[in-house]
Amino acid sequence: MIRLNHEWTKLLESYKADHQDPRNQACHKVGIPLILGSLALAPTIVGLPLAAGMFTVGWGFQFVGHAFEGKKPSFVDDKRALLVGVIWWLQKQGFQVQTADVRAS
Repeated sequence: MIRLNHEWTKLLESYKADHQDPRNQACHKVGIPLILGSLALAPTIVGLPLAAGMFTVGWGFQFVGHAFEGKKPSFVDDKRALLVGVIWWLQKQGFQVQTADVRAS
C-alpha cells in the first residue's frame, strides 16, 4: 500500500483532474508501463536498443493522450507529476493508495 500525505494527495487529485478523457487514460495505461519497463531494461546491454524504443513509444502514447485531453502534460508545471503518474497508474491497476483527507487542511 502507498500512503500519501496531504501534499501528495493534492498532487494526485490534480493529476486525476488533468486526465479525465477516457482516450487519454487509455494512452497513459499503455504509455506509463512502457516507460517504466524501458527504465528497468535500459541498464542491460542487450536490452538498451529495445528500451530506447519502448521509452519513445511510451512517451508517444503520453503526448497523444494529452492531445485528446487538450491539456499540457502535468509534469510541465511540476516534475513530481512524473511520480504521481506512476501512482495513478498503480491505483488504476488495483494497487491500494491511501490518500489523506485534504478537506482537513
